[in-house]
Amino acid sequence: MTLNQIKTAIYALFLTNKYGLILRRTPDADEKSRLRLEYAENLMSRLNITVEVEGAEKLSKGGQYLVASNHRSIIDPLIIEIALQHMGIHGSWISKKELYNSFFFGMFTRNAGTILLDRDAKTMSSFFKDVKASVANGHSIFVFPEGTRNKTDQPLAEFKEGSQIIAMKNRLPILPVYIKTNANEVLMESLKNKTKDLKVVIEIGDLIDYKDRSKPLEEAYRQRFGIAQS
Repeated sequence: MTLNQIKTAIYALFLTNKYGLILRRTPDADEKSRLRLEYAENLMSRLNITVEVEGAEKLSKGGQYLVASNHRSIIDPLIIEIALQHMGIHGSWISKKELYNSFFFGMFTRNAGTILLDRDAKTMSSFFKDVKASVANGHSIFVFPEGTRNKTDQPLAEFKEGSQIIAMKNRLPILPVYIKTNANEVLMESLKNKTKDLKVVIEIGDLIDYKDRSKPLEEAYRQRFGIAQS
């Protein structure tokens, strides 16, 4: 590792755990959302990465959605938090168990108002109950339908079926967002070369009706952004 990578890793670990502790003492869900955004802005500023949003005019401010995004980098949640900050869209991230147990992200994830998805659980009733409670409190749900980071050379990996089920069960319009830039490559450029003025572009797509079962979510998502099937 370079000296810059070591310094950035130490700073990121400090910042992540600092906000994890603050979030642990913060019971209010709206305040948790504000703190997550503050954390995202601080870390992205340190990385010299800005977020450019395309298609923001498609949305009126506010509303509840299932926000569905592609996923190629560990900074993707930060990108989405920043991209949606002026649209009045706040909510809960669905987070897998591995992040709850992570040395780096564990404290932050457990206290940031996330909803635990344990794929090894015998039943998913607790998960769907938590999602329903969050929606009942006026929150959107944020999810990566691919289930995990896409580390292939393709722009999109196969979607899991759970996202569409969540939308239907909770009557949430699906808001597709597409991180057009390979954020992982941008992150590596920041860490390796400390490059200034890096940018990630995210596109807001047209809403997908949760009642529309004419095609799988992945197909509808690809159509929204013109992503060819590999």
